[in-house]
Amino acid sequence: MFKSRSTILAILILLSFILLAIFVSNNPINEFDISISRFVQQYRNTNLDQLMIWISAFGNVAVAFVAIVITSLLFYIFKYKREALFIVAISFTGLITLSLKFLFSRPRPTNQHVTLIESYQNHSFPSGHTLSYVVFFGFLIVLMQQLKSIPTYLRNIISLFAYFMFIVGPLSRIYLGAHWFTDIIGGLLIGLLYLIFLIYCYRKSK
Repeated sequence: MFKSRSTILAILILLSFILLAIFVSNNPINEFDISISRFVQQYRNTNLDQLMIWISAFGNVAVAFVAIVITSLLFYIFKYKREALFIVAISFTGLITLSLKFLFSRPRPTNQHVTLIESYQNHSFPSGHTLSYVVFFGFLIVLMQQLKSIPTYLRNIISLFAYFMFIVGPLSRIYLGAHWFTDIIGGLLIGLLYLIFLIYCYRKSK
């Protein structure tokens, strides 16, 4: 049952991404994205700037790599070797991101349209930060639901933090002017696709 539902969901997500990619390729800069960026950035203030920069830092390549290594080691040390292996598999999101960015070569937002709190030189679509947030924190949420041997209070704390980062992490990219809204949706869709694959393999490995 899970396999059939996952397959249908994966196909729908893939089709959605293809349609989004077609739109983005034909409209790299569009009023829809600009309006959403300006709406989000109207709530800017100094304290919120610092908070969003901190949240966004978790998606930077070096920080994400360290987070994966440390998380994997913790699972391994506490005898969750299978879980540790799957955490390591999350690192492949970096390769996926680079491949798709190279394929679509969409330019980043510029200060002509948005306020740039953080700027990057590589391409924009899809959002690699969003992809990594969805897979890393999404899989942590799944593990906290599955591993009943971990104390409840600890699972709740980790789940709460993961949910927060899952939601606010992608939003921070628009707030900082680093990505368009459609970049975020693209990262979300590919992230969900990879997350479904990980969950399927994790359950099957039992």
